[in-house]
Amino acid sequence: MPAPSRPADVPVPAPGRRPPPGPGVVERAFALLRAFDAEHRTLALSDLARRSGTPRSSALRLARSLVDVGALERLDDGRFTVGLGLLEVAPRGHGLREVALPFMEDLFHVTRQHVLLAVRDGTDALLVERLSAHDADAVRYRVGGRIPLATTGVGLVLLAHAPHDVQEDAVGRFASGDRQEAFDGPQDLRRMLAEVRRGGFAVGRTGQPWARSTAAAPVRGPDGVVAALSVVTPSDAFDPVGSVAAVRAAARGVSRELCQEALPASPAS
Repeated sequence: MPAPSRPADVPVPAPGRRPPPGPGVVERAFALLRAFDAEHRTLALSDLARRSGTPRSSALRLARSLVDVGALERLDDGRFTVGLGLLEVAPRGHGLREVALPFMEDLFHVTRQHVLLAVRDGTDALLVERLSAHDADAVRYRVGGRIPLATTGVGLVLLAHAPHDVQEDAVGRFASGDRQEAFDGPQDLRRMLAEVRRGGFAVGRTGQPWARSTAAAPVRGPDGVVAALSVVTPSDAFDPVGSVAAVRAAARGVSRELCQEALPASPAS
C-alpha cells in the first residue's frame, strides 16, 4: 500500500535531523485572538492573518475552528470578532464579575458615569467589566481589553499590590510625561505606589485624549488583592472625596463577598 502523501505546506525533514520546532496550534490560536483590540474589534480574514503573523490559509482554518467552539464569531459580512464562548472558560474574571456586579451597579447608580473592574495580567491590567451611562463621555477601554498599569486608576492600584519585580519593571519602563497631571517620572511613580498602598485608594487625572478623573480601590480576596474597582468621570464633575468614599465602600463589599465564598462550608448539624 503506498505511503500517505505529505501536505504541501509541511516541509520534509532532512535525513537524521529533526525539523525546527514551530508554534503549536494553541500558540497560533492565541495569536489570532490577540489580533483583536480596542481599535480592531472586528477583522477581515486578510487583516486577521496579517496582524497575527499567520498565513492566510492557516488563519482561515484556525478561525473556523475557533468559530466552531465559540471563541470567535463570524459576522454577516464575513468579518470575525471575539466570541462570547470565551467568557464561559474564564473563571478568574467571570466568577469575580458575578460577585462584583451588584456592587458595581450600586456604584453606577450613585455616579451615573463609568464603573470599571480590572485584574492584573502580567504587566497589564485586563478589563473584566464596565458599566457606563448612555450619556457618559467616551472612555478608551472595552471589556476584555488591556489597560496600562502605570497610567490608570485601576492600574495603579493593581501595580501597587503587584510583586516587587513587576513594580520595578514598570518603574524602569515609565516615561516622563506618561501621566502629566499626576507625576512626571519614575521616582514620582514609585512615590505614588507607596501612597496607594498606604491610603488604600488611588486618585488620578489625565488630560489626554480627554480630561478625565478617576478614583480606584483594591478588591481583596483571601490571599490578597485580586482586582481593582474604579469610577471614571469628566474632570470638571469629579468629586474626589465622594468618589473615593463610594468606590472604597463598593470594593469592600466585593472583598467581603469573595472572602465569604472562600470559607469552608459549615458541617451539617
